[in-house]
Amino acid sequence: MTSPIRIILADDQALVRGGLAALLAMEPDIEVVAEVGRGDELEAAVVRHLPDVCVVDIEMPGGDGITATRRIRQDHPDVRVLIVTTFGRPGYVNRALEYGAGGFVVKDTPARELAEAVRKVNAGETVVDAQLARESMAAGPDPLTPREKDVLREALTGARIADIAAELHLTQGTVRNHLSSAIAKTHTSTRGEAAREAQVRGWL
Repeated sequence: MTSPIRIILADDQALVRGGLAALLAMEPDIEVVAEVGRGDELEAAVVRHLPDVCVVDIEMPGGDGITATRRIRQDHPDVRVLIVTTFGRPGYVNRALEYGAGGFVVKDTPARELAEAVRKVNAGETVVDAQLARESMAAGPDPLTPREKDVLREALTGARIADIAAELHLTQGTVRNHLSSAIAKTHTSTRGEAAREAQVRGWL
């Protein structure tokens, strides 16, 4: 008899996490071996429980699910990741796949389809919600450089130019150049608007 697919669930909403666990536990070939509610708890759970697939939300305390995906895929390349989230932003899809996720689906995916997505990701296939795939193609690639993203993340907090420069160890002139470029690329007028637009598109 084939061993069941061992999965870890990572979601900060206990009710949602419990619901996913209950649905997936009904599948005879899937076993939920652990649940975590924070992004920074996921890797320790992977080390402890040795899952086949991690089913991961994006927005969690202690680190977002896409960053956690990158760490897991770098440190534990045999472990697959399926992103299951409410936030189906096109930029999130592209970043998640870039960082090694095997799939990206939304939380209202029917239980049978979710279980099938787990099986496909475990088998090394890529699974992306069809609507999100179309939106991602229409949105095009992320135009921001890593440094522009760093600067915009700081701008989201309302930080001043001098504060951003100090935090990122850049000159104020360099920060202004990055912000100007990001404003142009996001077709906005201010650094605050640029940061919010980049966040909405899933680029941050």
